[in-house]
Amino acid sequence: MTTNHESRSPSGRPSISPSGSAGEPQITLRSPAELADALPYMLGFHPTDSLILVAVHGEGGRFGGRLRVGIPTTPAEWEDTARQVAECLIRGSERRGGKPDGIVAFLCQDPRDGESGQRVMTRLRPLAQRLRMACGALDVPVLEALCLSGGRYWSYTCPDGDCCPAEGNPLAAPGTSVMAAAATFAGLQVRGSLKEIEGRLTPLRGVWAADQEEALERAAAALVPKILDGATREQVRAETLTLARTLMRRMTLAPPAEGGPHADDWDDALLGHEEAAAVILGLQDRETRDIAAEWMEDDEAAPALRLWRALARRCVGAYGEHAAAPLTLAGWVSWSCGDEPTARIALGLALRADADYRFAQLLHHACNEGIDPEGLRQCLREERRRREPSRRRPSGATRPPGRKATGQRRRSARRTEGSDQ
Repeated sequence: MTTNHESRSPSGRPSISPSGSAGEPQITLRSPAELADALPYMLGFHPTDSLILVAVHGEGGRFGGRLRVGIPTTPAEWEDTARQVAECLIRGSERRGGKPDGIVAFLCQDPRDGESGQRVMTRLRPLAQRLRMACGALDVPVLEALCLSGGRYWSYTCPDGDCCPAEGNPLAAPGTSVMAAAATFAGLQVRGSLKEIEGRLTPLRGVWAADQEEALERAAAALVPKILDGATREQVRAETLTLARTLMRRMTLAPPAEGGPHADDWDDALLGHEEAAAVILGLQDRETRDIAAEWMEDDEAAPALRLWRALARRCVGAYGEHAAAPLTLAGWVSWSCGDEPTARIALGLALRADADYRFAQLLHHACNEGIDPEGLRQCLREERRRREPSRRRPSGATRPPGRKATGQRRRSARRTEGSDQ
């Protein structure tokens, strides 16, 4: 597909072209319906309870940086949020090469109990207005502002007030639009909803959580003194890595359950409370975590990712901050394997667990900047070969699909993400 560089659609509304590098299919979005349909493909997931801003550049309306934050629950926070996200996206775009010529805003929120999508749209209208004012104060107009709720969309910028009926317009059925066809051709996929992805990484509840917290308490009483003692730290590191490898092999022998809201129950059942506690606490040691980060490709990547997700879910109660380590590892493996949307979500959750977790900060920034992870992969391979001289990368190993040459930036995939991700 080629990009259509017309700046206006026949209806007089702006047409916008998602950015892409040479050789990648591009498509022009001419209407609010097409913009609403394109959003999950731009992000890689269906956003829930999210405010998204997308920078638009040039006469052809090329998409640039984008930002996602959660919608504040308290309207009193909306003005500050609008100002902060507008400044973050616009200033970030300026640093990366150019001030946006416009912005497209999406306000996505599912109806609450007893609430209609139309009511959500009305309730969020003041937030949309504050966004338009905040962007306008920085001399960047909001070209379109859409509310997506309950399978319908509304525009807050209808030029004649008649483009959206009161009950909203229905979103396109999944897989039926021109954007869906282009995304399929390009090999893009939507990995479920934001809520579903976060659900795979958030702590367990109920009886499992109570039993796991007790196991963490017991493991902490036994392990923490050893970790603090330099004489036994290496022993704890070796034990942690050996146990983690054992759990990965167990997962390799037990293929993941397919789909459904309880798909991760299978992995949870594969880990004993004491085993999970021992690895979680062992990963709090930086060197142990760094060695575990080497399990990022080839046959190790899939079981490692399953393990890190399962361990993140076991960081319950008072041990919530301990989730930063497995969440960061989950984000790193996802990014290394080419799944940038999931990587950003996992790394954002790691920073939510511990805002000062340096490894998560560095990876989150690099992923959002569109930096190729191959440079870090190469460093980890070299460190592993130094530590394990007999190890060689399999001759048939290849770079993860969709990645470019070492050191190159994926400029078309640059992102400016919110701090809550």
